[in-house]
Amino acid sequence: MTNNPALSTNFIQSIITDDLKNNGNASSVHTRFPPEPNGYLHIGHAKSICLNFGLARDNQGLCNLRFDDTNPSKEDVEYVDSIQEDVHWLGFDWDDRKFYASNYFDKLFDCAVTLIKKGKAYVCDLSADEMRQYRGTLTEPGKDSPYRNRSIEENLDLFARMKAGEFADGSRVLRAKIDMSSSNLNLRDPAIYRILHAHHHRTGDKWCIYPMYDFAHPLSDAFEGITHSICTLEFEDHRPLYDWLIETLATECRPRQIEFARLNLTHTVMSKRKLRQLVEENLVSGWDDPRMPTISGLRRRGYTPESIRDFCERIGVAKSNSLVDVGMLEHCVREDLNSKAARAMAVLRPLKVVIDNYPEGQIEQLAAENNPENPEMGTRTIPFAKVIYIDQEDFREEPPKKFFRLAPGREVRLKYAYIIQCVEVIKDEATGEIVELHCTYDPDSKSGGATAGRKVKGTLHWVADAGAVAAEVRLYDYLLNDENAADEDDFKAGLNPHSLECLTNCIVEPSLANAELGSRYQFLRQGYFCVDTVDSKPGKLVFNRIVSLRDTWAKLQKA
Repeated sequence: MTNNPALSTNFIQSIITDDLKNNGNASSVHTRFPPEPNGYLHIGHAKSICLNFGLARDNQGLCNLRFDDTNPSKEDVEYVDSIQEDVHWLGFDWDDRKFYASNYFDKLFDCAVTLIKKGKAYVCDLSADEMRQYRGTLTEPGKDSPYRNRSIEENLDLFARMKAGEFADGSRVLRAKIDMSSSNLNLRDPAIYRILHAHHHRTGDKWCIYPMYDFAHPLSDAFEGITHSICTLEFEDHRPLYDWLIETLATECRPRQIEFARLNLTHTVMSKRKLRQLVEENLVSGWDDPRMPTISGLRRRGYTPESIRDFCERIGVAKSNSLVDVGMLEHCVREDLNSKAARAMAVLRPLKVVIDNYPEGQIEQLAAENNPENPEMGTRTIPFAKVIYIDQEDFREEPPKKFFRLAPGREVRLKYAYIIQCVEVIKDEATGEIVELHCTYDPDSKSGGATAGRKVKGTLHWVADAGAVAAEVRLYDYLLNDENAADEDDFKAGLNPHSLECLTNCIVEPSLANAELGSRYQFLRQGYFCVDTVDSKPGKLVFNRIVSLRDTWAKLQKA
């Protein structure tokens, strides 16, 4: 029935398989991805995108993109555009099946009128606070609203006047008449329409009443012929209301709601409300800040769609909530880039090295592999000269035990080049800071030379002064210090003050001078980096570190 064995093992696929066998919903599969356009999508939405579009693909079905745009006070065309870009970037397409809940405002209004005529809905004048008081608690039943027994005629009149704009925001709501003593609070006469005099990004000022999400969502599914409405676990308690609306209005299509566990990721804010707070309070540079778990932030940082799809498949689909180690996501992008990303040398904190016995003015072109994991990517040349730069952390004047990099009197090999030995350390007289090293090189230690096979313990990356390109490099760490800080109300107290470090005096090899925006590289011994798509421009090269080379998650899995 499916062409993806991995998906056939999850419980949602098992339900779909049974439905297809039993001729449920005419033996078809039609899913939807239904974001609210009130913010940018994040990695949790990526899981839902992959699941909904994947289930449709693997069962020869269809998947719609639908914007549940029922709250104009928080929605914007910017979010609509970003959502479409994110879904396409992840590798999915809705063809001609892009819809909006606002497409159905007239039909939804008619459904509300039908409920009133059936005696299943009424206009209520209670304030929001009064409604909460009347609603009851988990242990105490609710009380009927004093307006619950209004006549059908009066309710129709009041609802029409609500639509006509006669009443102020919040003064009245339309409520479904279900059961105020139900053990499920969602069935205690929930509001299904509210008054909101707000400009809608698609319908303008046509409406001043808007359907509530729990009313619009199931009916939109039914209007579109959705067979399986895949939701996250927080909607499980809403399913009886979903089914009540479908049954009461006797819709032709009867969608089946199925809930799965949402994605919770360590060190990561997964609440759209909290992400919006970070943006609006300028705690990050925007929705696409590379520290953000938004799809646009991950894309700008350098994550690939393949790595995110792989991550979503690995974490699977479960019925109970759990916390996923962010290290797994990092592992997926490392695995993807290992064979794709070209290698390059970059020095992030330069320390000048003068090779005393190298010929003055000579520039030598050395061959370097573009990717040892993918020989088809070929080779490039890099210049070598009398003055080069290494990273400051690769030298210690007094090296600790097991420090195999450069130190006074010690030899190291320069990647693709020669063995050098440190013979002198130059310091700033005022500060004592090391500013320059003097070394000698073994001219026969290069590949093909008489001493090329001579063993030394350390190999360093480097960049020659000749042709070196200036760059800014941004090193990113987790946005939150603690694994679970995102669950706390005052989550901002757990923000990592060192989540971004900007290095402005970096140098990279000449081959990167014209690197394309968004192109990805492995900087030898440093990690994977991406050319920033926003701040890089001619004359200013900016790299974002995607992820370091150290894969702690993979090591834990092998332990």
